[in-house]
Amino acid sequence: MRQGGSDDSPKFSDDFKRDAVAQITQRGYPVREAAERLGVSQYSLYSWKKKFAKASSGDAEKDAEIRRFKRELLRVTEERDILKKATAYFARDAK
Repeated sequence: MRQGGSDDSPKFSDDFKRDAVAQITQRGYPVREAAERLGVSQYSLYSWKKKFAKASSGDAEKDAEIRRFKRELLRVTEERDILKKATAYFARDAK
């Protein structure tokens, strides 16, 4: 977890930082909650996220694709709901 250091500020290993970043990027924990749980500042988490995001551009592409799919799913779900309401409306008028 922590690496030794002579100054007062804690030093964390890259593995610890990657795991912390994974908690907010892959597992969906809010930054504030993860920071409190891990005993680090929110600033540190954002800094680590930025650092390790540069190293894994493939993950950024996957995240962008997931966001696109979520938007598409929302649009299609809204269309389905509108069509359901229209079907019910026209079925009621047909009687």
